[in-house]
Amino acid sequence: MLSWALFFFIIAIVAALLGFGGIAGAASGIAQLLFFGFLILALVVLVTGRGRDLLT
Repeated sequence: MLSWALFFFIIAIVAALLGFGGIAGAASGIAQLLFFGFLILALVVLVTGRGRDLLT
């Protein structure tokens, strides 16, 4: 999910440089939504301790 956030962030930067304000805003919003979704899932995994099984 973090890779999707990075993908939409890059699209937002490129669109902003080319002057497409609406597309840049939409891509930026999607990137923020995906990033915060990833952050919440990471915190849930950290709190519940389910990530330990993946590392061993």
